[in-house]
Amino acid sequence: MSGFPYSGTALVTGAGSGIGRALAHGLAGRGMDLALADISEERLDAVAKELRSNSRKVTTHVLDVADKEAVAALPQAVRRDHGTVSLLFNNAGVALGGDFEEVAEEDFDWLVAINFSGVVRMTRAFLPLLREAPKARLVNVSSIYGVIAPAGQTAYSASKFAVRGFSEALRHELDGSSVGVTVVHPGGIATNIAKDARVNAEASDEDIEKRRAQADRFLRMPPPRAAEIILRAVEKDAPRVLVGNDAKIAETLQRLLPARYWGVLSRRAMG
Repeated sequence: MSGFPYSGTALVTGAGSGIGRALAHGLAGRGMDLALADISEERLDAVAKELRSNSRKVTTHVLDVADKEAVAALPQAVRRDHGTVSLLFNNAGVALGGDFEEVAEEDFDWLVAINFSGVVRMTRAFLPLLREAPKARLVNVSSIYGVIAPAGQTAYSASKFAVRGFSEALRHELDGSSVGVTVVHPGGIATNIAKDARVNAEASDEDIEKRRAQADRFLRMPPPRAAEIILRAVEKDAPRVLVGNDAKIAETLQRLLPARYWGVLSRRAMG
């Protein structure tokens, strides 16, 4: 696809499935070489196989973004294979079901280490490479739950609000440099995040399935559509992008009713 304002290599975390996988396909179609990272080697290999017929260079890197040493070592491997990086998509993320009093402290910390600290670690590790590119962009995937905070999502919302705040402050710090920052707030995207979510160890199988079914009701947009919206925003150097009408509605309600939006949204969800 012509007209894409970035060239060279894009690094995508969480590239083995969902939005990350779709971003890999969309970026390859726009002429980008790819460094794909994911915790699952099996999923990474499947994506690399899908892209094999593409003329772009693709490398895979098994990575847990919560692993400080692994993240710190990754820039050297990427530089060896690709030189520099012009796009970094901090997309890796996990979910955790249950109210705050039900969630174990170690599970809460596990989620934050991936969803927020992983974004910070990857940014710290790769910002020097991004600065080497003539034009570069950091794309951090938050969530609509980084704009609104539903009941039952204390850990997830805390991490995604943190990604939003970190991204906005960093964008202001990098203003005038060659590196831009986009923060992404997807609504309900049809990924594996609900199926892969950790749950309270004491919850019954029936309760777990009920919660997953409730989550799946809102995960409707196909990942390729979400990735296309994100990439079009990146093309325009947009500082922020809401993905999906559900995200746009929720954001509007939050602005209009900052202290009372949840009452409206919860009634809508139950209706």
